[in-house]
Amino acid sequence: MQLKRVVVTGLGALTPIGNNLEAYWEGLRTGKSGSAPITYFDTEKFKTKFACELKGYNPEDFFDRKEARKLDRFAQYALVSSDEAIADSGIDLNVVDKFRVGVVWGAGIGGLETFQNEVIGYAQGDGTPRFNPFFIPKMIADIAPGNISIKHGFMGPNYTTVSACASSANALIDALNYIRLGHCDVIVTGGSEAAVTIAGMGGFNAMHALSTRNDSPETASRPFDATRDGFVLGEGGGALILEEYEHAKARGAKIYAEVLGGGLSSDAYHMTAPHPEGIGVVKVMENCLQNAGLKPEDVDAINTHGTSTPLGDVAELKAISKVFGDHAPKININSTKSMTGHLLGAAGAIEAIASILAMEHNMVPPTINHSVVDEEIDPSLNLTLNKAQEREVNVAMSNTFGFGGHNACILFKKIE
Repeated sequence: MQLKRVVVTGLGALTPIGNNLEAYWEGLRTGKSGSAPITYFDTEKFKTKFACELKGYNPEDFFDRKEARKLDRFAQYALVSSDEAIADSGIDLNVVDKFRVGVVWGAGIGGLETFQNEVIGYAQGDGTPRFNPFFIPKMIADIAPGNISIKHGFMGPNYTTVSACASSANALIDALNYIRLGHCDVIVTGGSEAAVTIAGMGGFNAMHALSTRNDSPETASRPFDATRDGFVLGEGGGALILEEYEHAKARGAKIYAEVLGGGLSSDAYHMTAPHPEGIGVVKVMENCLQNAGLKPEDVDAINTHGTSTPLGDVAELKAISKVFGDHAPKININSTKSMTGHLLGAAGAIEAIASILAMEHNMVPPTINHSVVDEEIDPSLNLTLNKAQEREVNVAMSNTFGFGGHNACILFKKIE
């Protein structure tokens, strides 16, 4: 059978550098840092005292008080970002066949704050199991797409993908394939995460995964810099409306980009560390190019996983050099995590959006906070350091990797 073409017709973003799509792009374009001291809890005894929290987010701007109490922050972020994307797409909810509209969402952890608070409450009590009746439905990772579908009446495929930090990239690829194969006309996809919590910060600190640059949180996320010392935890949500091309064209939809293909692979190496030679990363990019029917020289920009960890950044850039060869120095390579921090399960979604916006504006956002050259990194690579670069971007790649060795890669192209 001939695969159907898939396009992006709506975008929504709720991020540490902007609470809607327009503000997110402005933050990316100008190299804004979202990292600041944590406000959610007392960090006095924590190794890391900062994160990329949302700024100025008030749930009561979007939900009534009773409804907000039933939703963990990660589910709130899913609803807010998906509502923006649905509105942006211009889909007439009174006309669209809702049996052919699905929701495939990514979350690496889900309702961590809800779980944490309920367990703390039990531990501080007298042993009587007094749990909130909304404890389980607030916590489970699949409740985000469930709530999106319930709100809008979407009755197509509905589930959550969980692959750690690759979760929402996996969701995008699943959504792409459902539409390609003719099972759906439209899928609301993306991801959300809200792990800036006592348990989240404590757990990642115990792994020595987070930067501890408490004296300068705004510069702590510094991918590719020789002095990088770990990632900065972020939170938020990103949503994309994927739609079958003819369906979008028939309703006169605005089209941001075509989703040409997706690739998957596994490192099969270590629970948390990447393979030092980036073998799995090489394979995922090769798989993605093959799936999209493109050659390495077709790619103009790569939004890397680029978390600001000593091992991960080097391994990914080695893999890019191997896959793209002589073309690698001609690609604008960047890491938007330098600005947003690492949104874990939502990273793939907000970084896919950044790639699409780079094509729309012909401008690649910068990798900020770079000051010291890492001698392990090929100096010929253009890492888009510290300042956005204008260039024609017709094909953009987005890489996302997760603990457990999960690798996902997506390719977008300007629509012809």
